[in-house]
Amino acid sequence: MRDTALLPPTEEELPHLWQKPAFDVLLAGLKKLRVELRVWTLHDSRRDILEEQAATAHDRREIVSFLSTIIKSSLAWLDSDDERELIWEEASKRMSERCGRTAMGEITRCWPFEHCDHGSFSLAIREPPLAGDSLGLKTWGSSYALAQLLHEFAAGPLAHLFVPGAISTPEEVLELGSGTGLLGLAAACIWKTSVVLTDLPTIVPNLAHNASLNMQVVEERGGRAEVAPLTWGGGKDGIDARFRALNRYQLIIVADPLYDDDHPALLTSAVDEQLALNSDARVLVMVPQRDEITKGLLCTLREELAQRPHPLLCLEESIVDGQDDWGDEHDHDEMGNVGFWWGIFGRGQPASA
Repeated sequence: MRDTALLPPTEEELPHLWQKPAFDVLLAGLKKLRVELRVWTLHDSRRDILEEQAATAHDRREIVSFLSTIIKSSLAWLDSDDERELIWEEASKRMSERCGRTAMGEITRCWPFEHCDHGSFSLAIREPPLAGDSLGLKTWGSSYALAQLLHEFAAGPLAHLFVPGAISTPEEVLELGSGTGLLGLAAACIWKTSVVLTDLPTIVPNLAHNASLNMQVVEERGGRAEVAPLTWGGGKDGIDARFRALNRYQLIIVADPLYDDDHPALLTSAVDEQLALNSDARVLVMVPQRDEITKGLLCTLREELAQRPHPLLCLEESIVDGQDDWGDEHDHDEMGNVGFWWGIFGRGQPASA
């Protein structure tokens, strides 16, 4: 059944150009066509998503045709060049939004969280337009998938780090490759602790914006979020002062960190420098299993972590199903279920000389 609250108007509700609709009518019609990206959960059914897509496929074709007609039209009946330029601009935006996430402009999505232990809250996350290799400006599905499991980890395999008064309780949690900050901000809220969110210097401004945007939500739940630049393998030159003292963090979290062949070694270097050396320290990692390349990068990461002088061994692991919007949100293959692998690593015995 078509949900009119979520889906764009049908072709019959759109203005007809042959009727030479007024500027206000055209602009209002185009604004109604704005695409709002889906916020999914681990419990979403792949079947439900495909049924929704199929139910609106005709509408999408009609809308694309409508937008194309506007872009090609001279709009000669409008009163000014300024009006025509604004209509063409809006139509172009609506068209680009239907070409996948990488073609979209700036968006802000609200990500809901609800659990009996931490109550209900939502985080507003700004995602600027993607440019070049700035993948950290997008919120990837694994961040939300891992964030929704944080309460289970705190009550299960990471419980020793959250026992009140325990010597090992982390004063701060370090997130590597925070991107837009969804995972780190959720951790601050759910775990009621201080989280340091880090990424490349080019990603930090948007990350800091999102931390500021959600400051009240985080603090109301007993958490704290700070943002700092941290380049994996960047050496000590120009490093933020807080990272100069090595091996201070009892818990490191990271989601979807592997895109290139050099990432496993770089991530391993950052983890090895920042994770405490005691046996209680842990690293929580989530890696989507999108394809054979991603699976291979995960295997390399495990090998890199195990080969350190103080090896990091996988103590517990599993895979959960989730959704991602790596490609076109209307592409059935791209929007398929993704297996999100997670693993918890701890320090092993030093390698023999």
